[in-house]
Amino acid sequence: KQENMGKESAVLLVIWMHFASTFSSYATTAEPAVETDTFSNITANSTDWMVDFSDIESKFALRTSDEPEDDLCYIVPGQRETIKECNFNPDTKTFIVIHGWTVTGMYESWVPKLVTALYEREPTANVIVVDWLIRAQQHYPTSAAYTKLVGRDVAKFVNWLQAELEYPWEKLHILGYSLGAHVAGIAGLLMRNKVNRITGLDPAGPTFEYADAQSTLSPDDALFVDVLHTNTRGSPDRSIGIQRPVGHVDIYPNGGTFQPGCDLQNTMMMVATTGLRNMDQIVKCSHERSIHLFIDSLINMEQQSMAYRCSSKETFNKGVCLSCRKNRCNKVGYDVTKVRSRRNSKMYMKTRDMMPYKVYHYQVKVHFFSQSKISYTDQPMKISLYGYAGEKENIPYVMPAMKTNTTVSFLLTTDVDIGELMMVKLVWEKDTIIGWPWWNPDTFHVRKLRVKSGERQSRVIFVAKDGEFSYLARGGDAAVFVKDKEAQSSKKNERLHKLKMQGSSFKKTTE
Repeated sequence: KQENMGKESAVLLVIWMHFASTFSSYATTAEPAVETDTFSNITANSTDWMVDFSDIESKFALRTSDEPEDDLCYIVPGQRETIKECNFNPDTKTFIVIHGWTVTGMYESWVPKLVTALYEREPTANVIVVDWLIRAQQHYPTSAAYTKLVGRDVAKFVNWLQAELEYPWEKLHILGYSLGAHVAGIAGLLMRNKVNRITGLDPAGPTFEYADAQSTLSPDDALFVDVLHTNTRGSPDRSIGIQRPVGHVDIYPNGGTFQPGCDLQNTMMMVATTGLRNMDQIVKCSHERSIHLFIDSLINMEQQSMAYRCSSKETFNKGVCLSCRKNRCNKVGYDVTKVRSRRNSKMYMKTRDMMPYKVYHYQVKVHFFSQSKISYTDQPMKISLYGYAGEKENIPYVMPAMKTNTTVSFLLTTDVDIGELMMVKLVWEKDTIIGWPWWNPDTFHVRKLRVKSGERQSRVIFVAKDGEFSYLARGGDAAVFVKDKEAQSSKKNERLHKLKMQGSSFKKTTE
């Protein structure tokens, strides 16, 4: 058995090294000169390039909800009759979907899934998929350089379509994934007017991390630019997704570096069950999660994920950023509220490892007393939450520090909507490696817990169920806390937040 495990590890290592070398070559290979003189001409004052459609290589397929997987009808810039032939609806909104780099030269499986979800939410919309597969399947730095020419193609197409139909700019929403996000940005920069919205789905990092705003997605490219960052692991310009904020609202799910369910073990299991064609999932899983989070927001409207403005993922993990005052929180994905400020708004959230991705965020503050001075680090805890609507038991949490006469604040999440919180239980698990509870009498005394809910915007104080203190001993019984009836819960905040989320002041702004 050990021998087999050794072989598996060796295979994994080889696969991982292969993909790592592929992706690290992103940043180290010099960018080729891809008709840069042509591009500099189009950013000059001349408008001749706008009406010359002869050099457009990208194709624009209007997909349907009946056939979301296939490009059956192309709208061709300069050929007005193709608009009618493809049944373009000039009275409704239009989504333009732009794919990223491809190893196979074929569309990836997310494309029809996103098309289907867009039609599910907006049945009368036009969903146009941009085909730049030939340029996208080159060596990565070459494809990265081609984003300028593809962006120009998209700008020409949109300028022409808008002029032909006098189509309202505010009905245009461009969604770009990976390299496609930068294509969307360049296209937005070159259009006659700003489109309503560009959504960047984990914009590519290598060769773009330090590039200027004209070469990348930026807040200047549309009236509103929102970005999901899901794969920013590694040093800058070597991480698959761009690390710096490039929109008005930049959301970093699970810190943005890496997504739950995308560990090597899970992706290898997928490869084992579905074959080598899914090998690229080892690298792509976190990167592509950006798309699936957006799809989630389209189809799971009742389970709307929330993100919270915060200075860093470390601060967010302490639970101190769960405020919704002054636009400090926002819906994630399609129903995001358009907040345009001078500086980028970095926001954070946690998710589950599968759809629906929504979790409920809680800040828990606890003060530790003890008779003697004791201190621990990285202690395993199990926390249970009980509310009017449901319960979630034994949520695992590793307490970074437990120290006499110290207050600790941490973030706890649950995928169950437990409603108004009524009772909390803490269990300090025994550490089987270090010691046993029968010879370690260390006990913390806890008088109360303070719990803030991000989703409900309520603050509640919990007191020891029996007596002044609950006692927390390693390997001991649960410390139980119940809602303090005398302490005033922030009902007003909760009511105002509910009104804002569901009432007129937080109305959908995607129109």
